[in-house]
Amino acid sequence: MSAEPALPTGEGGLSRAVPPSVPEGCTRVRLDVAYDGTAYAGWARQADQPTVQGVLEDALATVLRTPSPRLTGAGRTDAGVHARGQVAHVDLPPQVAADRLLLRRLNGLLPLDVRVRRVSVAPAGFDARFAAVSRTYRYRVADRPELVDPLRRADVLVWPRELDLAAMRAACPAMLGEHDFAAYCRRREGATTVRGLLALGWERPPDGLLVMTVQADAFCHSMVRSLVGAMLAVGEGRRAPDWPASLLTLGARSSAVVVAPPHGLVLEAVEYPPDDELLSRQTVTRNRRA
Repeated sequence: MSAEPALPTGEGGLSRAVPPSVPEGCTRVRLDVAYDGTAYAGWARQADQPTVQGVLEDALATVLRTPSPRLTGAGRTDAGVHARGQVAHVDLPPQVAADRLLLRRLNGLLPLDVRVRRVSVAPAGFDARFAAVSRTYRYRVADRPELVDPLRRADVLVWPRELDLAAMRAACPAMLGEHDFAAYCRRREGATTVRGLLALGWERPPDGLLVMTVQADAFCHSMVRSLVGAMLAVGEGRRAPDWPASLLTLGARSSAVVVAPPHGLVLEAVEYPPDDELLSRQTVTRNRRA
């Protein structure tokens, strides 16, 4: 399973018009959300498993005393993936949207592994999914015995051998820009695998962990964890630094790429344009890229 948000695209390469944004008589509300994804089958609501969207919608339903309102998230993180910077929106009656106690009431109903950090009335044209310009993820690895902290076993991947940071860094620059990342994605019917990678890098901060930061306009299914898997192969010396970029010419999923486990991955931030560019950004996002 993947750990990345699915990119919304048009069909047949045609532009999709931006639909009416907010139902009549409602106010759009932005929720900034953080969660430990360990106990959840991902973001997206499922009928038979606990999900982050599900517990948030259930809490909203209790506050509203109505059937669950529909949340739209910026990214569909998968089972076991965490978030510090997830963003969602929901359309609520104006009196609820203006309730200063809404944040406290929601957090009072939510489990402690899901927190709403901020509630705000969204500007015109805001859509948590379609108006986003980029998403930023980080993946953390403990590759030395002294770095393994049992208290962080749910958000750091333990690797049995020390990795070559210089080699992994050398593999990053050629991946930047717009490419067909089909080799790193699980293809979905009607969805493009072309993505614009804005940033990719590895560092070893003072705590000693290896941290990969990746930012893109959006990510296709399993892309981030596949990138991590390819980079780990480079760090171990099993692949050369130019190998990850060489896969971009394949045009199909590569069986040589191992998908890294989900628990080391965190959605750190979702970025949006200035308020007066939100609607135009929706139009861009809804157009399928060839």
